[in-house]
Amino acid sequence: MINPSRRLEHLTTSVFSEMAGRKREKLSQGIDMIDLSIGSPDQPPPQHVRKIFAEEVLRDHSYQYAINSTQAFNEAVVYFYKERYGVEIQPPSVLQLMGSQDGLAHIALAYLDEGDVIIVPDPGYPIYSACAHIAGAELYYVSLTEENQFMPDLDVIPDDIKERAKLMIANYPGNPTAALADKSDFEELIQFGMDHNILILHDFAYSELLFDGREPLSIFSIPGAEKTAIEFNSLSKSFNMAGARIGYVIGDPHFLQPLAVLKSHLDYGVFLPVQQAAVEALTGDFTFLEQHCQTYERRRNVFVQALQEIGWNVRQPDGGMFVWAKVPSHYSSMSFALAALDAGVVVTPGNAFGNSGEGYVRIALVQNEEKLKEAAHRIKAIL
Repeated sequence: MINPSRRLEHLTTSVFSEMAGRKREKLSQGIDMIDLSIGSPDQPPPQHVRKIFAEEVLRDHSYQYAINSTQAFNEAVVYFYKERYGVEIQPPSVLQLMGSQDGLAHIALAYLDEGDVIIVPDPGYPIYSACAHIAGAELYYVSLTEENQFMPDLDVIPDDIKERAKLMIANYPGNPTAALADKSDFEELIQFGMDHNILILHDFAYSELLFDGREPLSIFSIPGAEKTAIEFNSLSKSFNMAGARIGYVIGDPHFLQPLAVLKSHLDYGVFLPVQQAAVEALTGDFTFLEQHCQTYERRRNVFVQALQEIGWNVRQPDGGMFVWAKVPSHYSSMSFALAALDAGVVVTPGNAFGNSGEGYVRIALVQNEEKLKEAAHRIKAIL
């Protein structure tokens, strides 16, 4: 036996693997399942984006190494940020990624050594803690509670952690909590980063999914953010390009350079037709984004209402593509998820996102409205 790295001991996928295995077992028995567990868009990208991709894959030169992002892609990100978020950046402040998870997975390797600390939300997207384990760094979890609107209480972070931490991850709209930050929340984060020389990593992957007339807010809309923050974004959720892996991180080039150096040893760039399709998405007709957001808002309204009608008063999300629902008191996160599975609905137990996720389940709005109504009807049996 040749033993794997000890780092893998912390990279458990047990909860996700168990749920996937149980789902396969149900399907093999011929049982119909409504899968609301994974945040993978169920709709395709806009037609005009797919058209560009289809044209580009037929070009002879499309199959060379991309090495880096094209100038057109960098300029498209600049254009998109100005048009959508009112934020002006320059092309050197853009680093292309193979999806935002790629950058979040590698950022700790680029910045952290043994003994360094990264501050992450709990509950939070699993890669936030996994990146620290990969790098051999230390984690400090900031608990997010419903009583505090799932926002971090920076005052409870010990002084020694503030001094040793190099990085802190924030995520709005949040996954799994669907929390939203306002201007004052970002101002507090930015001040915290500058006071303690901590680089704030803002995961903005759900930037275009905000409901009830809310406007997306980039951390770079706040003065001073460029001194202490970088922001990750992606085309996966905004343009339904989840399988065509492409994303980016923006910020001061000085902050991006360590990640750029690391990535130069890990990959040869994003497939050129995907880059061209991304350019079309970022600079094309933004009507799609409005319609896309409305689709998820309607799904939220229908599903939350259906759950309320069966007696489950869940918290209504203000953005994102998830309902973060507190389970009835006689259930744990896992026991509820297993009961829902037996009823024909796949959800993700909250403890998969950290200890503070216990008592909740994450439900993805990735089915049409009729399927969501049916899912609520099936869940009624276990309430």
